[in-house]
Amino acid sequence: MVVASKIDTEGALLGSMIVALLRGRGIAVDSRLQLGPTQIVRQALLAGQIDLYPEYTGNGAIFFNRENDPAWHDPARGYVLVKQLDRAQNDIVWLAPAPADNSWAIAMRRDVAQKHRLTTLEDFAGYVNGGGTVKLAASAEFVDSPGALPAFESAYGFRLARGQLLTLVGGDTSATLRAAGEGISGVNAAMAYTTDGALAVLKLQLLADDKRAQTVYQPAPIIRGTVLAQHPEIEAILDPVFRSLTLTRLQQLNAKIAADGEEASAVASAYLSANGFQK
Repeated sequence: MVVASKIDTEGALLGSMIVALLRGRGIAVDSRLQLGPTQIVRQALLAGQIDLYPEYTGNGAIFFNRENDPAWHDPARGYVLVKQLDRAQNDIVWLAPAPADNSWAIAMRRDVAQKHRLTTLEDFAGYVNGGGTVKLAASAEFVDSPGALPAFESAYGFRLARGQLLTLVGGDTSATLRAAGEGISGVNAAMAYTTDGALAVLKLQLLADDKRAQTVYQPAPIIRGTVLAQHPEIEAILDPVFRSLTLTRLQQLNAKIAADGEEASAVASAYLSANGFQK
């Protein structure tokens, strides 16, 4: 079985958990963690090049060209919808999601946010439109995906010019957050995820999305139906672990990797052992 993950910190964490859990139950695993951004990993799954990886419910809006469906803004409805669509069209099975919303977000350097009283994206829009100095570090996916920066711009009525963006290779928020925290190339804002653990360490202010511009992104393992039929025990192995991953727990685990410099595999193993999922 080939297990992969996306290239970001949380992808490495969740993918490492899956690999450890399956290997611990005697299932042979070829690990291809941090394979690439969403599009690459998704296409690899559809092509049968990989069998299992952690995905996010909200990405179903893009996968199935249903960005305007209000179901994506509700955790339960979004999960049911993507589960039904992916099984029917691609024989991809979505297992139990974590009770955490890992939405895209924008974070500002805390000193800048406090000076200009920026606590929400509404405040941020006013700052941008008023000529405030902004340079945002982000991935190409965040800049171009309709559900990410364009969704924020549409909901709050602002637009960042290309000169206000520093586009970094890959989708790892540890790089974008560090760029903002350290002021690299004049960056003072960053693409973030709501579960990022490095926000406090790097003295960044997460800007509240009061208008719910973002869809809900609950992490869940997804697996090819033919592979699950061969290993039906995988559902019982993974479901309890993902159900235990609250927002606070994910922030803490991500911080160990992004802020403390621990290896994702070590953090994953320690969590599984401490919570009785693995000896």
